[in-house]
Formats: sequence, structure tokens, C-alpha cells
Amino acid sequence: MSPRLNPSPETLVTRGWADYALLDSGHGRKLERYGRFTVVRPEPQCFWSPRDPGAFDRADAVFDPTDEDEAGRWRFAARPLDTFPLAWRDVRFTGRFTPFRHLAFFPEQAANWEWLDARVRTLSRSGSPKGVSAPEGRPRVLNLFGYTGVASLACAAAGAEVTHVDASKKSVGYARENADVSGMADRPIRWIVEDARKYVAREVRRGSKYHGIILDPPKYGRGPTGEVWRLFEDLPLLLKDCAALLADDASFLLLNAYAARISGLSLAHLMAEATADRGGIIDWGELALAEDRPDGRAIGLSFFARWSA
Repeated sequence: MSPRLNPSPETLVTRGWADYALLDSGHGRKLERYGRFTVVRPEPQCFWSPRDPGAFDRADAVFDPTDEDEAGRWRFAARPLDTFPLAWRDVRFTGRFTPFRHLAFFPEQAANWEWLDARVRTLSRSGSPKGVSAPEGRPRVLNLFGYTGVASLACAAAGAEVTHVDASKKSVGYARENADVSGMADRPIRWIVEDARKYVAREVRRGSKYHGIILDPPKYGRGPTGEVWRLFEDLPLLLKDCAALLADDASFLLLNAYAARISGLSLAHLMAEATADRGGIIDWGELALAEDRPDGRAIGLSFFARWSA
């Protein structure tokens, strides 16, 4: 039985929490608060005018792009800043001023973290899925392109055994550090530096099964031994292989993508093709950040499709 496609898109809006807020936006920029620091980053979608232009001038850090690939450099109001502590619920992690305008995590993903937390907690109460071997009856979750591990740690905090895969040794190192500061170094998390396609293909051959899979690929990337990843060329086969890794009573397959030429609807149709024999439902749409005020405007930043049983 084919999954049912939600007929209407959904906008999942992330609003501020203790360690993050979108304070203002406009004229192609956004003003954010990360912990105790205020930060200005480019955001071309903000065609409108900022509410308080002067606040942008008082920011602790401003990112100045140098090319169209999001590279650039940070300009600081006082002494240069390096790392700083942040938290989301039980997950502790380190913010970093990277040379690619982001701060080592993507705050709009908090909407997905909430959804993953709820799915995994439900699974943890019901025990290990059929055909899946996990310690202490924990559900197994695979996080591909896992970056610095906030989603992995959110799932681990909710009770999952997690396999975290990323091609960047540095990113996996940061993820392990985040597990340490979260007090989760002893949780059942496997940290793997490998090309996601190679890892998934090997898991398919092994007959491995997972209760949930997170897939958050970049538009373009390189593996640890020079493998080239191109979203539009490589995603269809990888998603099909991920669907093959789902246990008979699997709960979810989450796909998120940042690309100008993609949409939530196109991801939903790709997801429907990959999960054609599983039933369930596919919801799809856009992730957005909302300004931290009652009449706050929202900025759409990425697209998603989520299959759930």
C-alpha cells in the first residue's frame, strides 16, 4: 500500500528558546541572539525593512560574505570570539563562528528536533522494533550527514541507540565533544566518518534495519576519500536505499534539504516513490524561523518531507 501524501504543505516555524532568538530581519540580513551574543548574518530572502536598524550596528559579530558559496569572514565589535556554550532541552553543544556564515548548527532545525524527540520517546516506551537488535530494547536511529550531532543527541536523549555518520572528521569530532558536554558520552552512539552512500549501501548488503532514519544532505559535498556528492544526482538512490533499511515496523524517515531549485513537494514525491510499499503518511513543507515578537515575520530556510508509519 502506498503512503498517503498530505495534500497541503506545512510550515514548521521555529521560535526562540533560552539560547537562541531571531531578533530582527530586513535589507538582506538577519539579527540573531546566540546565548549572550548578537550576530548579523546575510539572508537574501529578507526583502523587507528591519524594525530596528540601529540594533544591527550594535551586534557583537557580523558575517561579511566574500563569494556566492557562503564563504566569508566574521567581523567582531570587540575581541574576536571563538566558541561559546549553547543548549536545546537536554542537549548541550558548542556554538562556533565558522567560515561559512553558520554557527555549527542550524536553529530552524529545532522544529524537526521536537518531532524526532516525540517519535523516539513513543518508540522507547513501546520497546525495540521487530527485527532490530538494540541494547536495552532501545530503538535504532541512523543520522546521515549528521554534522555536529545536535539531532543525534536529541534522539539519544529521548532513548534511542544512534548511528551518526558524516564524511567530515572535524564535524564528527565536534559531535563527540557535544556528546561530552551534554553528559551523553556513555550513551549508545556510534560515531562514523564515512561517505553516507557507501555506509548505507553496506548496511543494505548486511541486512541491517533501523527504526528511524534522518537524512539531511548538503547541495554539494565531498567524502573523506574524495567522493563527490551532488544532491539532484545522488539523492534518489540514497533515499531508496534508506527506505530499504527501515524495519518492518519502522516509525519515520525524515528528509531535509537546503537548495534553491528544490521544494517540499518535490521531496514529498521522491519520498513517496522510495516508500511506495510501506503505507503510512508523508507530510511536507518548509522550515522557517520567526522573529521573537508577537507580530514577528518568518523566514523560510529549508524544505522537508517526513514519512511516518
